[in-house]
Amino acid sequence: MFIINVKYHSPIDEINAHLEAHRQFLDAQYDKGIFIASGPQVPREGGLIIANSKITREELDVLLAEDPFKSHDLATYHITEFVPLKHHAALADIL
Repeated sequence: MFIINVKYHSPIDEINAHLEAHRQFLDAQYDKGIFIASGPQVPREGGLIIANSKITREELDVLLAEDPFKSHDLATYHITEFVPLKHHAALADIL
């Protein structure tokens, strides 16, 4: 499982110009069953994405390169991989 910390390094107006394309990218990953949750940080300096372990770290790196925030060099990505040994029963099918 992965936690992706997205940190903006571009002005928010540039982020907003690519926001719809970024959301379409996210939607495609939800449709594939890869992403579990995502959203902006508070304050809005970036965002977080939680991805399950249906893909490898290498596959995730390739996938994230397609994110408009990444492909337009608007943000940096810090990825933390972990093994969820304990979880709420409702999450069993999506982890």
